[in-house]
Amino acid sequence: MDYSTDDLLEKALRLEFLTADEGLFLFENAPTAALMFVGNAIRQHHVPGDTVTWIIDRNSNTTNVCIANCKFCNFYRRPGHEESYITTIEEYKQKIEETFAFGGDQLLLQGGHHPDLGLSYYADLFSTLKSMYPQLKLHALGPPEIAHITKLENSTHTEVLRTLKEAGLDSLPGAGAEILDDRVRRLISKGKCGAQEWLDIMRAAHQLDITTSATMMFGHIETNLERMEHFVALRQVQSEKPAAAKGFLAFIPWPFMDEDTILKKIKRARNQCTGDEYVRMIAMSRIMLPNIKNVQASWLTVGKKVAQLCLHSGANDFGSIMIEENVVSAAGAAFRFTADGIQQAIREAGYIPQLRNQQYEFREIPENIRQQELDSTKMLVD
Repeated sequence: MDYSTDDLLEKALRLEFLTADEGLFLFENAPTAALMFVGNAIRQHHVPGDTVTWIIDRNSNTTNVCIANCKFCNFYRRPGHEESYITTIEEYKQKIEETFAFGGDQLLLQGGHHPDLGLSYYADLFSTLKSMYPQLKLHALGPPEIAHITKLENSTHTEVLRTLKEAGLDSLPGAGAEILDDRVRRLISKGKCGAQEWLDIMRAAHQLDITTSATMMFGHIETNLERMEHFVALRQVQSEKPAAAKGFLAFIPWPFMDEDTILKKIKRARNQCTGDEYVRMIAMSRIMLPNIKNVQASWLTVGKKVAQLCLHSGANDFGSIMIEENVVSAAGAAFRFTADGIQQAIREAGYIPQLRNQQYEFREIPENIRQQELDSTKMLVD
């Protein structure tokens, strides 16, 4: 079929759903400036004005023990490894109180597929943390972990999610999406749930009115068409959510970080994503996902300057200062921001910074926030 970039861009501006093939044609043929213009126009439809949101949270890990054996992950350790751990309540207390001191109110809590940690462990952990810190928000686990727990318990996704919600789960991250195609997943993350199960878990979460996010890790062994099919799959799940549910509240794409990964050594996958390609992917996120309100630029993986350009290409969120982050950093992501730094970066791009929570509700910057630099082992300013 013959396509016209102008016709497809007009279709996108009408917020109509483009097919994967149409998205592929646009991505491979439209000028970057045209994609940026349309991406920004769709952003202005969903989130009008010059405000760019950001959040203060901490990405902590329940455990580094994992049996999924993802080829892009340097973080995990096999069961019994001398460096393996399960985070203790005392360690959580220190992490949470530090997060509060830095003005955050949320723990992004994830870990590995530990063979011995089932539903009761996570339900007890969530309820314990919430009893100690009622104001704490838990943005926790992700579809692969829900799939793993469901298998351990011989249960259902819905029952596992319902139990975790009752225990204190506030929202479900879009972790482990990588590329939602089983050809790709068999090669890079065979031990994780398949694409269909990932999507079905998100469907179940939306039915329970659990707010979720969606992600894409691209730039390894996937094709451009598989990226577009990933968008289409997410868009379909979002279109099925209950009318009152938020569903996927945000989409976050980031390029594969390849440093010392098995995927780089065995499959010879390289992170060759340029700044231009990332900006184009942000714009395509808007174009292919007209039913998802927020798009986040991953400054952690692409750096300040490229992320700033993304704010003119469709992104309306700058993500978190990330008081702690261990997984992506282990594969080479080295950028960092303080609260001051992230706000300044947003202003430099011509926008107004606004602190938010996970539900994208505006927050006032807490009076007790520490504006000085964090210890250099945790926060290296870009």
